[in-house]
Amino acid sequence: MNDKLEQELKSELAQLESQNLLWKPRTLNGPSCVRAKIEGKDVVMLCSNNYLGLANHRSLRKAALSAIKSHGAGSGSVRPIAGTMDLHLRLEELIAKFKHTEAALYYNSGFTANSGALPALLREGDIVISDELNHGSIIDGLRLTKAERQVYSHNDMSALETKLKEASAKNPKRILIVTDGVFSMDGDIAPLDQIVKLSEQYGAITYVDDAHGDGVLGDHGRGIVSHFKLEGRVDFEMGTFSKAFGTMGGLIATSKVAREYLLNKSRTWLLTGSHGPATVAASIAALELLEKDDRLVQKLWKNTKYYKKQLKSLGFDLGKSETPITPIMTYDSAKAQQMSKLLFDEGVYALPIVFPMVAKDKARIRTMITAEHKREDLDFAIEKIEKVGRTLGLIS
Repeated sequence: MNDKLEQELKSELAQLESQNLLWKPRTLNGPSCVRAKIEGKDVVMLCSNNYLGLANHRSLRKAALSAIKSHGAGSGSVRPIAGTMDLHLRLEELIAKFKHTEAALYYNSGFTANSGALPALLREGDIVISDELNHGSIIDGLRLTKAERQVYSHNDMSALETKLKEASAKNPKRILIVTDGVFSMDGDIAPLDQIVKLSEQYGAITYVDDAHGDGVLGDHGRGIVSHFKLEGRVDFEMGTFSKAFGTMGGLIATSKVAREYLLNKSRTWLLTGSHGPATVAASIAALELLEKDDRLVQKLWKNTKYYKKQLKSLGFDLGKSETPITPIMTYDSAKAQQMSKLLFDEGVYALPIVFPMVAKDKARIRTMITAEHKREDLDFAIEKIEKVGRTLGLIS
C-alpha cells in the first residue's frame, strides 16, 4: 500500500471515529431470524430488513436446495451470454404476474437496478426530477446520466409541480420523476397517487423505487403501486428481493418494450454475473408463497401497530414513520451510538443511523418490525428500549 495514501485513509477514519460516525459491523453467527446470535450473544433482532421472516423460511430453503441439485451452484456467466437459465425467466414471469405488469427484468441487486436502468433511460437533453431524500442508489444512478438533474423538497407536491413547470418550459426530450416508495430512514410513504397525477398532467415518466414497499404495502404485499391502486399508470416499478422477499436481487416491473430496451441498454444487467440457481429458486418460492397467502403481511402490520403504540405511549419520538421502519429519534449521533451499545448489552440488536445516512442533527436508532416477531419478543425489546431510553434521558 502506498504509504502516503495509507496515512491519509487512517486520518480520515480517525476523524470519523471522533465524530461517532465510524461503522464497525457486527457478525451474525447463523441465520437471519428474530432470535439471532450476534458475535456469540443471543439477541432479539430489531434491525433486519427481513420483514416477512422469509430469509430462513422452510419453503425457500427447500426450493434453494432443490435448485442446486437440478441446476448446480452457479450460473456461469452474465445474463446475455450464457447466464440466463429457465429459472431466471420463470422468476421474471412471476414478478410481472405479482406486480400486474406486462413484463419484468431481474437484476443482480436493487442497487444495480437503479444504477443501471436510470442511465439507460436518461440521455442528454432529458430532465430528471428527484425527491431530495431518495436512496443513494438512485443518486448514483442519476450521476451516471447526462440528463439535467432537478431536486424537489421531500414529498412536497407543490415543489414538484414547480419543477415540472420549469422543466416543461425548457422543452426537453423526456422528463422523468423518480422517487422512493417508502423512504428507508424515516419510514414515510411517497404520495405516489399525487405524483402520478402530476406526471400525467405534464407528460412525464414515473419511476418508483419500492425496495421497502415490496412485501409490505398493497394487496398481498405487491407494493406501493397496488397500495394506491395505480396499476398500469406507473412506468417503472423497481424493487428488491433482499428485504421482505428474503433473498437477493433487484427487479424492474414495466412494459414488454421497456424490458427489452433495458435488457439491451442497461450496463449493470449486461455486465454483471447472474444469480445462481439457489437464490433464483428461493425468490420464486417467496413470490409463490405471497401470491397464495397474505397472512405474513397481515402479521407484519399487526406487530407494527402494537410496537409503535407501545413506544409512543412511553413518550418516544418516532419521527414521521408510517411503516414497519420505526426510527427512535435521538438527534445526537453520540447518543444514538451509545443507545445501540446499551441495547446490545441488554440483548436487543438495533443499530444507530447517523450522518451521512441522515443529516447530522437527525441521528436515530432505526428499528425494523417483522412478521416473525412474537408478542414476547416485542415486549422484551420494548422493556429494554424503555430502560435504555430513561438512562439516556430520551424519555422521562
